[in-house]
This record gives sequence, structure tokens and C-alpha cells, in this order.
Amino acid sequence: MTAKRIGSAGSKILSTPNMVALMEDAALELAKSYLEEGQTTVGAEIHCRHLAPTPVGMKVTATAKLRSIERRKLWFDIEVHDEKGKCGEGSHLRIIVNSKAMSEKAEKKAE
Repeated sequence: MTAKRIGSAGSKILSTPNMVALMEDAALELAKSYLEEGQTTVGAEIHCRHLAPTPVGMKVTATAKLRSIERRKLWFDIEVHDEKGKCGEGSHLRIIVNSKAMSEKAEKKAE
């Protein structure tokens, strides 16, 4: 999604919400290697800095590194690069939860 589409810029560039989604996806993939059967993670907090514009069509990658584990909390540092260099950075907290319990809680809330 471009910034223009969400109404925050006049040109076709990578939107900050899309960059945040890439950051979260990178952390999620890395988090999977720390999970036991029946566990998943949920995003709890994210901090990001959008450092430079990225035009539509340019390849963008997000790389997450695990900074620390505190019980069920996984803290990640993440960098986002386009073909010309770093365009974003941030940190992300994911919490390890029981998959079934989380689904049941969400279903109950929907009632």
C-alpha cells in the first residue's frame, strides 16, 4: 500500500503502515523458532522510525534480531532496507501465548 492511497502523501511511496507490517512479519518469523507446540505470539508494542522514502516497485526487506527474552516477552530490533539503503528501523515486542486459549478468548469476546 502506498502512502498516497492512505492519504498521507502525494506520491507513490511505501507507506509507514506497510513498513510496520513488514517489520512485524520479520519478527514473527524469527519468533517461531522460540515456540513450543501449541504456542504462538501476539504483537504487543512497536516503535518505528521511517527514515527515507521508498518508491513503488523497489524491493524492500525487513530483518529482525532478537534483543532479549524476558519470560514470555520477546524483544526484537528491526531494520528495513530498500535497494538504496536503510529506510526504517524500530523495535517490536511479541508475547508468547497459548494458541488455543487466545482463540477461545477472542471467540468469547465476539459473543
